[in-house]
Amino acid sequence: QVQLVESGGGLVQAGASLRLSCAASGRSFIGYAMAWFRQAPGKEREFVATINWYGGYTVYSDSVKGRFTISRDNAKNTVYLQMNSLKPEDTADYFCAVGLSVSHNSGAYDYWGQGTQVTVSS
Repeated sequence: QVQLVESGGGLVQAGASLRLSCAASGRSFIGYAMAWFRQAPGKEREFVATINWYGGYTVYSDSVKGRFTISRDNAKNTVYLQMNSLKPEDTADYFCAVGLSVSHNSGAYDYWGQGTQVTVSS
């Protein structure tokens, strides 16, 4: 049974940093891309960042580029999202996802976590 478990969310003030983690288990993820999406209250889920298996190719949404960094540790089947200079508009539930393709499209990902909440106060 595949499981993706996110952690690291919380309540912070604007300008602070958080590091999210997502540990995947239940099957081999060799060759899989890993990604982060987020969903704010009353809004659709949106792409945040993705990283290929080797870690050498990353894509970010324009809204987080330069502030967030995605990375992974394949030995631990874990993907990270370092979030710096957080803004109130970053408030959302953050979900990790795993799929065979590096894509900003949520449909490209086969497995999803349950999410971790990030709240940024002004």
